[in-house]
Amino acid sequence: MFIDSHCHLDFPDLAKDLDVLLRNMQENQVTHALCVSVDLLNFPRILALVEEHRNLFASVGVHPDYENQREPDAEELSELAQHPKVIAIGETGLDYYRLQGDLEWQRERFRQHIRGARKANKPLIIHTRSAAADTLRIMQEENAHEVGGVMHCFTESWEVAEQAIAMNFYISFSGIVTFKNAVALKEVAKNIPLNRILIETDSPYLAPVPFRGKTNEPAFVRYVAEEIAKLRQISLEEIATATTQNFFDLFKLGKNELYAH
Repeated sequence: MFIDSHCHLDFPDLAKDLDVLLRNMQENQVTHALCVSVDLLNFPRILALVEEHRNLFASVGVHPDYENQREPDAEELSELAQHPKVIAIGETGLDYYRLQGDLEWQRERFRQHIRGARKANKPLIIHTRSAAADTLRIMQEENAHEVGGVMHCFTESWEVAEQAIAMNFYISFSGIVTFKNAVALKEVAKNIPLNRILIETDSPYLAPVPFRGKTNEPAFVRYVAEEIAKLRQISLEEIATATTQNFFDLFKLGKNELYAH
C-alpha cells in the first residue's frame, strides 16, 4: 500500500471531486493522505475534511509564498497542533524563487514554525526553493532536529539531502522524479537510505508521468513509488512497505492506523 505524504485536497480543483478522488485512492492502494495547510484562514476547512475521513490527516502552518497573511506565533501553532488529526507543523520554510526583496519576514515566520513544532512535539513539513543554505542554517539554529520532519517535494542536491537527514529529516519525492529531465534528482532518489524516503503528490500540482500537465491527485502517488523502485532496482512492494513504515514512524501514528481506511 502507498501513502500520499503531501497533498492539498481542500483546494477547489480537488475538493469538488472528493468522493471520486477517495475512490481512486482506494483502487490504487493509496490508503492514507496528509492534507497540508498553507494558511490559517482555510485551516478550519482542512480540519473539517480530515475529521470526516479516518484515513486523512492534517498539518497546520502558513506557506512561505503567502506574503500578506496574519503571522502565527509559535504558541498559536502549538495550540492548533493539539487537535488529534493534526500530525505536523507546516508547510513552512523559505522560497527565494517566487518572492524578491527583503525576505526577513519569511525567515522569521520559518523560525516561529520551528519553535511551534518544538512546543507541540510535532514534526515539520519544510518547503525550500532557491534557499537551501538559509533553510538548513535556520533549521540548525532553531534546533529543528529535536522534532525532525520532512523535506517535501525535494529537488535539491545530494549534499542538501545529507545535511537534512543528519538533522533527523526524511526526504520526500514528488512526481518530479518521474520527469525525464530530472537527472540529478533521480540520482538522489537512488541513494537516499530506504528508511528515510517518503512519497507524495503535492496535488493538485506536479502530476507524474504519464499524467504530466494534468491535475494531480493522491492516487497518482503510486507512479512516484514505481519510478523510485525502478531507479533503485528493487520491487515496488519494498518501496511501498518502506515509505508506509516511514510515514507512520515520522508522524508517530500507531499501528492501528495502518488499517484505518
